[in-house]
Amino acid sequence: MTAPSWDHCRAALAVLEEGSLSAAARALGLTQPTIGRQIAALEETLGVVLFTRSQAGLTPTEAGLALRPYAEALRATASALERAVTAAGEGVAGTVRITASEVVGGEVLPPILARLHEAHPALTLELVLSDRVQDLLRRDADIAVRMTAPLQAALLARKVGSVRLGLHAHRRYLDRRGTPAAAADLPRHSLIGFDAETAFLRSMRIEGVDFDRALFAWRSDSALAQLAAIRAGFGIGVCQAALAARNPDLVPVLPEIRWDLPTWIVMHEDLRHLRRYRVAFDALAEGLTDYCARTP
Repeated sequence: MTAPSWDHCRAALAVLEEGSLSAAARALGLTQPTIGRQIAALEETLGVVLFTRSQAGLTPTEAGLALRPYAEALRATASALERAVTAAGEGVAGTVRITASEVVGGEVLPPILARLHEAHPALTLELVLSDRVQDLLRRDADIAVRMTAPLQAALLARKVGSVRLGLHAHRRYLDRRGTPAAAADLPRHSLIGFDAETAFLRSMRIEGVDFDRALFAWRSDSALAQLAAIRAGFGIGVCQAALAARNPDLVPVLPEIRWDLPTWIVMHEDLRHLRRYRVAFDALAEGLTDYCARTP
């Protein structure tokens, strides 16, 4: 029997992990037909059916489920091989994939990454904006900026400070509606917040601000959309203090209400041997340390 191709195993593993052809295609940066062809080729090579096909999508068979731990082991081996063969004599070139939250990735990182690329123009940077914690052990990303302490083993982490959050509004909104003098005044204002129940909403209640989604006049689970609404003068919302300080028209509201989020730069410990990852890690740590220190 011909040995299975790693590319074909990777496609099957992506479907097992992501749950559908379309999600697997997005995760691997391929098209759905390509993923489908690779799985069909793997099934032909192995002589088994790995997935049953229906209008609802692909469902793994017992053989497909049995394949998973071996495909995961192949992925770990392939990643280790890549790291080992490129470690010696590597220059600052190649691709580094970074993940961060929407606001940090869209508003804070661009000038840091611009300076990094200016210093190392052969470096290609991929930025994944997601509030979901990416799995660095699975290589969903190479480096992550996280607002929670890393819990996984085999990760190299550096705390760069804390990002302070507070309530802010555009000066135009406050001129029109007035400035709340106490937390009890907030329900009479146009509030901006999340549509879904979140841990952050629960933490706000613990801090004494009973923010409930029913009070929000603007609801969006996108933090970037919330920030845009604040800047547009829609109402009062939560914003990073250092980010708001860049715009003189964004005014703190009830500054005694605030949240400090410890911020970490994290990568797989094996990547520290590769120069491009070390350089990117250090640049992010330096830039974000400076950003956290500028909190008003």
